[in-house]
Amino acid sequence: MALGSTLGAVGSARKGTAGRRPLVTAAALRSVAARLVPPLVVLALFLLLWEVLCSRPGAGLPAPSRVVSEAWDIIAHPFYDNGGTDKGLFWHISASLQRVALGFALAAVAGILLGTLVGQSDWAMRGLDPIFQVLRTIPPLAWLPLSLAAFRDGQPSAIFVIFITAIWPIIINTAVGIRNIPQDYRNVAAVLRLNAFEFFGKIMLPSAAPYIFTGLRIGVGLSWLAIVAAEMLIGGVGIGFFIWDAWNSSHISEIIVALVYVGVIGFVLDRLVAGLGHLVTRGTAAA
Repeated sequence: MALGSTLGAVGSARKGTAGRRPLVTAAALRSVAARLVPPLVVLALFLLLWEVLCSRPGAGLPAPSRVVSEAWDIIAHPFYDNGGTDKGLFWHISASLQRVALGFALAAVAGILLGTLVGQSDWAMRGLDPIFQVLRTIPPLAWLPLSLAAFRDGQPSAIFVIFITAIWPIIINTAVGIRNIPQDYRNVAAVLRLNAFEFFGKIMLPSAAPYIFTGLRIGVGLSWLAIVAAEMLIGGVGIGFFIWDAWNSSHISEIIVALVYVGVIGFVLDRLVAGLGHLVTRGTAAA
């Protein structure tokens, strides 16, 4: 009996082990490969073409191999700090991100509130929408001289440029989302006698959230574009100043490395806002 029980237990264990699915399935591997292989192939072809075209005598831009060799110090040592503006890329990027975070946060709060007002009130729509449509067409850098005159300092001026750049898509998308709230939801709110704050928190924001996060994604992208351009003019520590300073020093390879960082960080910011929107809206916002 004991031997039979042992053999039976071993057999059951083998069946259980055999019945388990592998942690990483072939379908999952194919899905990952389908996402990663095409961009990697395109990137490899792009670098190869770049290397071939820019390795010729008289080429205006350095080849990728030359970029790595010439800019290796800033690639390998991003955390150095010799005081003033002589800092590694980490500190320049960190300073730019701090400005973007503050300006974008202010734009998000003001944009959602103004968008809600415009979307909910016909009077506000008629009064404010024409003004918004005119102001949003002004290029971001056109606001910089005015902000410098008002604040007399580069730091708040840059934050204002980010704010005024990011706020328009947030306002417009929030207003569209509020206006597209189904009438049934409004009827339920009337039946339940929700006050203005309850209606805003329980009906408006959840219903308009996909539109709001679309505006936030556009806004954060525009913010990152605006800060790089603004820092080229206001100076100080920041990735925009780093690029302009590298140009004045004829360090083209350093400019290319900085542009790669700018692109990667812009992509990460977009993915962060998209992921937050997917989490908050439970998958209804575009990722």
